[in-house]
Amino acid sequence: MSLEKQEELIGVLKNRFYKNMARHKGIEWDNIQAKLEANTNKLWSLNEMERTGGEPDVVGYDKKTGEYLFYDCAAESPKGRRSIAYDLEGQESRKEYKPKNNAVDMADAMGVELLTETEYRTLQNLGNFDTKTSSWLKTPAEIRKIGGAIFGDFRYGNVFVYHNGAQSYYAARGFRGSLKI
Repeated sequence: MSLEKQEELIGVLKNRFYKNMARHKGIEWDNIQAKLEANTNKLWSLNEMERTGGEPDVVGYDKKTGEYLFYDCAAESPKGRRSIAYDLEGQESRKEYKPKNNAVDMADAMGVELLTETEYRTLQNLGNFDTKTSSWLKTPAEIRKIGGAIFGDFRYGNVFVYHNGAQSYYAARGFRGSLKI
């Protein structure tokens, strides 16, 4: 990323940080900016989150590791990451109408992690997300081993976590990522 693009992204993240203070009470922007400027590879990942519609924002700080935690905080599952299977095995198992990509490989290429069920529920405590869409979640190995994958959404005032075949894909299902800096 060019220095100009880095500065532009930091400006976007700073504006979002101040517009959504309830997501990160007690956290100071200057400390985050210093981390961002010192970790350009992580800044690249945040740019990928932003570029694909994730609207990343700070949602926590780990005192033990000194890392800030970013989640995709777009109101709906990021538009640039929808209509995808859960993983490559699921994607390739479709006999027809194969999706063009999958959540696990896209997250890996972006340098982010899929949200776990616990992280997704934490995100939902910060607002109402996925009221019209759904997001693939990091699926436990025992579920994935037998062909399934999990996803979540927010309906009727509640967070729901469901299951589907890993090969399924829908126009309104994408994934949300997390990144530690």
